[in-house]
Amino acid sequence: MQQSTPSLGNQPPEKTVQFYGGTLGALLPLLTLVLGIVVIALSGAPDEKGFWPILLFGLILSLFLARNKTDLCEVLIQGMSQPIVMIMIMAWMLASVIGVLMKETGFIEALIWIANQFNLGGISFIVATFLICCAVSTSTGTSFGTILICGPLLFPAGGILGSDLPTLAGAILGGATFGDNISPISDTTIASALSQKADIGGVVRSRLKYSIPAASVALICYAISGSIFSKESVTSAVQTQGAIKGLPMLLVPVLIVGLLLGGRHLLQGLFFGLTLGIVIGLIFGLLPVDRLLALDRENFTATSFIIEGINRGLGISVFTIFLMGQVAALKASGVLNRLVQFAARSAKTAAAAEAWIVSVVGGALLLTCHGVVGILTAADFARETGERFKIHPYRRANLLDVTASTVVFILPYFLPVILTASITSSGSEYGLPTLNPLEVGLRNFYSWILLFILMFALGTGYGRRFAADH
Repeated sequence: MQQSTPSLGNQPPEKTVQFYGGTLGALLPLLTLVLGIVVIALSGAPDEKGFWPILLFGLILSLFLARNKTDLCEVLIQGMSQPIVMIMIMAWMLASVIGVLMKETGFIEALIWIANQFNLGGISFIVATFLICCAVSTSTGTSFGTILICGPLLFPAGGILGSDLPTLAGAILGGATFGDNISPISDTTIASALSQKADIGGVVRSRLKYSIPAASVALICYAISGSIFSKESVTSAVQTQGAIKGLPMLLVPVLIVGLLLGGRHLLQGLFFGLTLGIVIGLIFGLLPVDRLLALDRENFTATSFIIEGINRGLGISVFTIFLMGQVAALKASGVLNRLVQFAARSAKTAAAAEAWIVSVVGGALLLTCHGVVGILTAADFARETGERFKIHPYRRANLLDVTASTVVFILPYFLPVILTASITSSGSEYGLPTLNPLEVGLRNFYSWILLFILMFALGTGYGRRFAADH
C-alpha cells in the first residue's frame, strides 16, 4: 500500500447512521455490491466501468435503508472525499499517463529487446516479473505504486513474448503483495507493528518465516502455471525482436523508484517521472510534439497522450469514489464495533484468541475494503486479547498483516486486484485481451500460499510466540 497514507486520527468524527433491518440492513448494500461484482467478473467485465451500475445501486439501496437519509448523505461525501481517496485517484491518473507515454516512446519494444538479449521467453519473463515486482515493492513499501509503475510496462511486453496473461498479471500482483507484506516502510507493516506496541525491525524479521516460504513456493507455481499455459509469441518474429531506441526511457521508472526510496511522496515521484519522460521523449525524437497537445478547431476537440492517459484512469477512479462511500456508510452503522465486541467475549484460550484475531481483522477487511483501515479496526482487540493470553506482540502484528496480505489481494472487489486488472488494458493496443479481477486474484499465488501458511500457523501453532519467550 502507499507510504503516505494520511493519519486516520485526523479524520473528523463520524456520524452514526441507523438502518432499517439493523445489522442486516446495514450489510445488505455491501453484500449486493460484492455479489454483483463477482457475477460481472465471472461474466467477463470489460473494465471497471462495468462495475459502476452495481456500485451506484448499492449507494441508492443504502439511502433507502437509512433511517436518517441526510446523515447518510453527509457520511457518503465524507467517505468519498478522504485525502487517501484523492491520493489514489491522482496516482492512478498520473501512472496511466506515464504508461501511455512509455508505450508511445517505444519502451515496451525496448523491454522486449532486453528480454531477447537474456533469452527470456514467456515462462521466464513471468518469473522475472514476479522477482522484479518483489524487489520494487519491498524497496518502496507500496503495492499500489508497484502495480502502477511495473504493470503497464511488464504486462504488454510479457504478453507479446507469449506469457500466459492471467499468470503474468498474477505475478505482478503477487510481487506487489510481497513487498506490502514484508517491507519495513509499508503502511500495513507500520500499522500492524505500532498498533501492537512492537518494534518494526523485530516484526519484519519474525515475519520472514511466513513470507519467504510463501514467495519461494509462489515462484515455483508461477513457473509451472506459465509452462502449462504460456504459448509462442502472439506477434510475428520480426515484431518480437523489439527495438533499442526506447531504452533511454528506462530512466523514468528508475527515477520514480529512486524518489520513493528516498522517502518522497508517491505523487512527487510520478510528477517528476512524467516530466523526465516528456523531456527524454522530445530530446531523442521518441515523442512527436503534437502528441503533447494538438487542437482540432473544426470539431472543437483536443488530442494528447495526457488526455488518453487520464481517460484510462477514469474507470478505477470512479470505482474507488463509489466504493469508499459505501464503506463509510457501513462504518457509520456500527457493525464493525459489534463484531469486535462479540469476538472479545468469545476468546477463551490462546489458540482461540489467535483465531479470533484473524477472524476479526478478516471481517474488518471484508467490510472496509482497505488494508490499513481493517488492521486499525481490529488493532485494539488484537492487542488487548493478545495481552490477556500473553501472545507476543510480534505474533499479533504478523497475524494482522498476513491476513491483510491474503484477503485484500485475492478477492475481486478489493482495490489492488481491481487495479491490476485495470492495467491489463495497457496491452490492448498490442492485441492482448483485458483481464477481469477474478482471473487476476485467482493467479496471485503468493497470497493463496500465504493464506495456507496462515491457516497452518493457526492450526499447529507454527510461529506462535508468547510474551515471556526470549
